[in-house]
Amino acid sequence: MDILANLSLGFSTALSLSNLFYCFVGVVLGTLIGVLPGLGPVATIAMLLPVTFNFQPVTALIMLAGIFYGAQYGGSTTAILVNLPGEASSVITALDGHAMAKRGEAGKALATAAIGSFIAGSIATLLIALFAPPLAEMALKFGPAEYFSLLVLGLVVSIVLAHGSLLHAFGMIFLGLLLGIVGTDVNSGAERFTFNQPWLADGVNFVVLAMGMYGLGEIINNLEKKETRDLMLKSVSGLRLSWTEFKSILPSVLRGTTVGSFLGILPGGGAVLSSFASYAVEKKLSKNPIPFGEGAIEGVAGPESANNAGSQTSFIPMLTLGIPSNPTMAIMIGAMMIHSIQPGPAVLSEQPALFWGLIASMWIGNFFLIVLNLPMIGLWVRLITAPYHLMFPVIIVFCAIGVISINNTEWDVFLMAFFGFAGYLFSKLDCEPAPMLLGFILGPMMEEYLRRALLMSSGDFSVFVTRPLSATLLAVSLVAMVAVLSPSISRKRDETFKE
Repeated sequence: MDILANLSLGFSTALSLSNLFYCFVGVVLGTLIGVLPGLGPVATIAMLLPVTFNFQPVTALIMLAGIFYGAQYGGSTTAILVNLPGEASSVITALDGHAMAKRGEAGKALATAAIGSFIAGSIATLLIALFAPPLAEMALKFGPAEYFSLLVLGLVVSIVLAHGSLLHAFGMIFLGLLLGIVGTDVNSGAERFTFNQPWLADGVNFVVLAMGMYGLGEIINNLEKKETRDLMLKSVSGLRLSWTEFKSILPSVLRGTTVGSFLGILPGGGAVLSSFASYAVEKKLSKNPIPFGEGAIEGVAGPESANNAGSQTSFIPMLTLGIPSNPTMAIMIGAMMIHSIQPGPAVLSEQPALFWGLIASMWIGNFFLIVLNLPMIGLWVRLITAPYHLMFPVIIVFCAIGVISINNTEWDVFLMAFFGFAGYLFSKLDCEPAPMLLGFILGPMMEEYLRRALLMSSGDFSVFVTRPLSATLLAVSLVAMVAVLSPSISRKRDETFKE
């Protein structure tokens, strides 16, 4: 079978000493940033992009992917022990996880989170292996018109699923699209929005934008917060579940995996939306006498499974279509571009070792994580108390060195500082940076496919509606936009994100 041959290629790639080592480094870093509230995988991956310049592409992606799904594991530790979610996707875990810890069941809650995440991660990786190749094969039949319409749908859905005001989401998308066209037009050679500055001729560097908006922006935000991290317990025991307890959480784990696997594929979905949706499902279906919010074990099992499944299935549209479903995947696409790999369906045929090696590394990484998280819980517990004000100077220096190493120009450092301040300002205005980042990534791609389609049709715009698949994708985009603008759905959306 092809799938077995492909997985064999993947494991032979992932099990090389260098890839194995960097997979381990990635999941350790992911767990660490998950445990330490304040930074998050987006900022960390953005800061580490310059480090990966000299890596093999597959090695770089394996490490960066490990950071992403490793953070989902680590975030649950602080959520359960100190009621301080290390990751946004762990916010919902804190409700019941911390309540369990307060009644002396911290070990059971942590074991539930780890086991649920491991099962969900393993199943989600299997889904990637099964569904990504046929999706990539189908995508190879897309023409420029279909690709343009698909990218429009991606932007629309990211607006629909963005937190906060729709107007803010529209504005951030538009800003991202504008930033994406800064630089020299490849067709005409004309400079656009460079303001006669030579250092802008090549456009805004993705790493600079990501580091500023997420790295520096997050640092400034976190320095404002007067957070306390007092541990309720210095050590954790009972890090195992009985067979009866395991059987009781298994349905929640499988439901969470199903919800997360589906929502992870959607643009704007991923781990955060998956965990909230799973919690809502478990709350409706639960027969547990313990109310949700007061230590129901399903409130830990479902969301933790969902956020891990969601984080891993978000790789499907990124690997097969070149479309990021969340900010982290946008940065992963940036990493592929840095290594001269064009994201999209051709990756599977042109870079099979990279494609299957990344998938195989996810199984290995999930195994590393369950080994790291439970036996080493004492270490993670001690790290929780690390004061943030001692870490941020190191992070700033690291960001500056990483940025200046890209083009060896101090202008990139100034631009990063500008975007850092902008990221802080946007957070105060309740403007989520994720739509802007997606607009920045997808904008140039949309322009390219728009031009190609019009060139092939001799300037006839009807090509977008006369081709059946393109017309269908645009129709779905229109329906989604109309739906979210309707007053009833708009109110429901606001209520969901408030909750």
